[in-house]
Amino acid sequence: MKEHPRSVDEIADDYRSRREALLRALTEDVDKFYNLCDPDRENLCLYGESDGMWKVDLPEEEVPPELPEPVLGINFARDGMQRKDWIALIAVHSDAWLMAVAYYYGAKLDKDGRLKLFKQINAVPTVYETVTGKAKATGKAANGNKKRKVSGGDGPVNEPKAQASAKPLGIGRLLTEDDIGQDLKGRQAELFWPDDNLWYLIEIQSVNAKIKQARIMYTDGSTEELDLDEIIRDGHMSLITQ
Repeated sequence: MKEHPRSVDEIADDYRSRREALLRALTEDVDKFYNLCDPDRENLCLYGESDGMWKVDLPEEEVPPELPEPVLGINFARDGMQRKDWIALIAVHSDAWLMAVAYYYGAKLDKDGRLKLFKQINAVPTVYETVTGKAKATGKAANGNKKRKVSGGDGPVNEPKAQASAKPLGIGRLLTEDDIGQDLKGRQAELFWPDDNLWYLIEIQSVNAKIKQARIMYTDGSTEELDLDEIIRDGHMSLITQ
């Protein structure tokens, strides 16, 4: 049996993997998901797995189940609602299930641990926000929607600004697929934003190698989730090696 995640970072990684699986079911794979939710079948649930895969299945027979169960009977309402409203409803229930699983794993964390876990979870949009378009895209996809405050620019003196430069520092190398792993955690790097034409100094806080995502923090304390496949393809991250 696979060992349950125990630390804050392990639980947060598990949350992000399950979230990505559910998002895929409700966006990229939505037609397949819709067809699997046949109202003539018994009570069905949508599961997001820790390996980044999703499934529509009957609830666990074991009582009590090993993990909190997602909402039952998602298939029964399929044909009685507009499709987008049905998807949004499932997204809401999926968010509730993700939180239940995360805090089931985190039950033995202390107060500070629970707060740290919440902050990591809260750093990414909910499934509902993403599916309904209420959340802005994160990472490079959001470059066209916002500009970062750059160290040395105009603005109030007491306002935090992310450190950036027009050229990379020259003490690193481009990120490659071979770099994706837990050894990236804690590394310093530079992230290029095409719309700003600037390289931002960042620290890699966590890595989910299974779905190739990383959580990074800028020097102003703000954080983001990055799609490492996209970053590597475009050559937009330089790992600092000195």
